[in-house]
Amino acid sequence: MRATYRLQLQAGVLDLHDAKELLPYLDDLGVSHLYLSPLWQAREGSTHGYDVVDPAAVSRALGGEEALRALSAAARERGMGLVLDIVPNHMATDDANRFWSDPQLRERFFDVDPVSGRHRRFFVIDELAGVRQEDPEVFAATHAKVVELVRDGVVDGVRVDHPDGLADPAGYLRALHDAGVEHVWVEKILETAHGERLRDWPVEGTVGYEFAADVTALLCDPAGEAAITALWQELSGDERPFHEWAAQGKHEQASTTFQPELERLRSVADVPGAGEAVAQLPVYRTYIEPREGTASVVAPEDRKALAGVADEVRAALLGEREVPAEWVVRFQQTTGPVMAKGVEDTAFYRYLRFVALNEVGGDPGRWNVSVQDFHRGCLERAERFPRNLLVATTHDTKRSGDVRARLLALAGFADQWCSTVRTWREECAELRSGDAPTPAEELLVYQTLVGAWPISDERLEEYLTKALREGKTSSNWIEPDEEHERAVIAFAQALRDHGPFRYSFDAVVKRAADAGERLALTATLLRLTVPGVPDVYQGDELWALSLVDPDNRRPVDWDERRSALAALRDGAEPTRETAKLHLVSRALDLRRRRPEAFAGDHVPIPAGDDVCAYLRGGDVLVAVAVRDGATGEGGWELPDQAAGRWRDVLGSGGEIDLPGGGTLAGVLGPEGRALLERVG
Repeated sequence: MRATYRLQLQAGVLDLHDAKELLPYLDDLGVSHLYLSPLWQAREGSTHGYDVVDPAAVSRALGGEEALRALSAAARERGMGLVLDIVPNHMATDDANRFWSDPQLRERFFDVDPVSGRHRRFFVIDELAGVRQEDPEVFAATHAKVVELVRDGVVDGVRVDHPDGLADPAGYLRALHDAGVEHVWVEKILETAHGERLRDWPVEGTVGYEFAADVTALLCDPAGEAAITALWQELSGDERPFHEWAAQGKHEQASTTFQPELERLRSVADVPGAGEAVAQLPVYRTYIEPREGTASVVAPEDRKALAGVADEVRAALLGEREVPAEWVVRFQQTTGPVMAKGVEDTAFYRYLRFVALNEVGGDPGRWNVSVQDFHRGCLERAERFPRNLLVATTHDTKRSGDVRARLLALAGFADQWCSTVRTWREECAELRSGDAPTPAEELLVYQTLVGAWPISDERLEEYLTKALREGKTSSNWIEPDEEHERAVIAFAQALRDHGPFRYSFDAVVKRAADAGERLALTATLLRLTVPGVPDVYQGDELWALSLVDPDNRRPVDWDERRSALAALRDGAEPTRETAKLHLVSRALDLRRRRPEAFAGDHVPIPAGDDVCAYLRGGDVLVAVAVRDGATGEGGWELPDQAAGRWRDVLGSGGEIDLPGGGTLAGVLGPEGRALLERVG
């Protein structure tokens, strides 16, 4: 598997027939597999496909099974394949769902409380009911079609949505493997800052959020932390570290939104402290396998994760206090949603110090990782999950990789950025209305404009409305303060024509865009060459300045991308607009020509704190500057296996000789990137 390309299918925008028409372009780009969003029969009018009503049927609105098989056949002719997104945890509570509309099937297939009649739900969405995949009959009925498609060779593998919601994720994945689905990727959010690693499940790896977080932290200049933190504390009036904001968000969600889940937990067994404990785990969930009448199966990682919870709760989970197995299962199914809603959908919208770090799978409290730590992650991935997906942007990311890169650039001139923000607050005071925006909200507005500029008023309004409601401080989804929202949006939109603001803003955006593009290209080269399978999100091969869903699902201009790639393949010099497309196509072409190198070892080359360099399989050499101005000069030497003649893949194709013991000084060049293949 060389690389995947994520397509967001949506009726009337991009269906399976359209995907087939994209095959020549994606083949030319160098992609080996189309990675399709859910294509199962969903609720009528669905824009995303995660509200499935029939997992045994391919969506008629997307073209149906005939179109899927035609797409697969056309892909096979090009040596390409398909990866499907499956949704085992939940289905839509819709009359079109026969499993739901039939009372007898509902009782068997869905996790419904027999006393209260409530839909275990997906996070806080009552219209998505939890499915009992632990029942072999339910598993068989809901997976018959995907297993058939895999056995028929129509599909190569699957991405499993939200496995943490299942009663027994490990058992589910074993069942999937035993059914013949060999290539599986799990949407698992790992808290790597707390040392969490993917369990030894029969999977290829995760969908790659931990990798994206590591790249972001690698490129975040440590020199900017003090100034940006001081600005945040000044504006927010709050010096708490992020983990305290996260704890607050989790406790709020546990005590409000998830009270129905806690009430059901208490109905199974009343364990003192359980309500607080669901918000205290440092990870999304534990994976204890309870056994009635015998000892539970508890991994060392689970014991470590439970160290901070109340003694009685820990005893119940570890099997040291007798409780029904159902209680252990339900407790573990509850902690993940509390984490997701309390952190990603609350604290991430409150702790606005530096929003480039506020990303799924990331830790906004972790400013930076060293080159050495980044390599350690690559080496572990190469050893344990060499086909782990590597992403920059997904349908769930809070910001696209290019927006994050622009914001990361601010850390490289943090003093100027912070001084400018303070000036803007003075110059733009007349645009405020009462207490709107708050100082923290104003900082979010400025960061959003820098990251996504140019942005229309409509997109800005939609994003800010969502951000304010997710933050649940000045507004929320249940009882929105529309007056406050309108004032914040009016402030942000008025900045567009505010002379004093625009005078300095345009200069800041240009500097951030210039540096951000360099960082984005660096991040892209890393994603395409370190151990794992790189993924390209639809349209992201050109600059893509997108915000959170649904902004990241806007239609893609495919003709623009076809024309740009054709021009590059005909010999046109890359421009600023096509620089990323050029890099993606050249790197994927190298992966196509030298698969053995990318299946080989990852050998770090010591290159100081500002350069990340490595060999892949002995025949590919990569070096990138992780700080502007880094040249690769230093007191280190190339390993002997780097000696030889090398060809420049990204530039003119010229060749250079590297002696053993030499340095990479001069190899990086003015752009701070090098991708070389051995020719002798």
